[in-house]
Amino acid sequence: MAKIHATTVLGIIHNGQVALGADGQATMGNTVAKSNVKKVRKIGEGNIMVGFAGSTSDAFALVEKFEEKLNMYRSNLRRSAIELAKEWRTDRYLRRLEAMLIVMDKEEGLIISGTGDVLSPDENILAIGSGGVYARSAAVALKRHAPQMTAEEMVREGLNIAADICIYTNHNLEIITL
Repeated sequence: MAKIHATTVLGIIHNGQVALGADGQATMGNTVAKSNVKKVRKIGEGNIMVGFAGSTSDAFALVEKFEEKLNMYRSNLRRSAIELAKEWRTDRYLRRLEAMLIVMDKEEGLIISGTGDVLSPDENILAIGSGGVYARSAAVALKRHAPQMTAEEMVREGLNIAADICIYTNHNLEIITL
């Protein structure tokens, strides 16, 4: 059975604003399986956002694990992300999971991968998924040349540009803010 995968998730911290968004497309092979998947959400007490790319069921399992880490480390985003990455890399079950996460709070954003990476990207622009490079490129240009835009506007425009280019990304966007 083909795995559901491919997407675009983009997060930006800009001028004290935080926004995270994703398209809604899920594919199975070369077919659109669903067009309105919710890939971003607020967790904890609503002060942390998470977005995912990759296998949907794997991502849900990782989000649950991340929430456990947040509870264990009193909502410390960085510590929770590092502990999840360590467990993800070493646990026999978890290391088979195929997904990536973006986690954000008011202060920082991190990308977490199954290879043990916890990255804090340059310019507070975080992107994952098949259209991530397109969305990130658009967001970098917007942040540099249109700084009057809000973080939410930059995320929306970056995702729309990615959807115009990446066949695994659609224009059915969901964007959340802190």
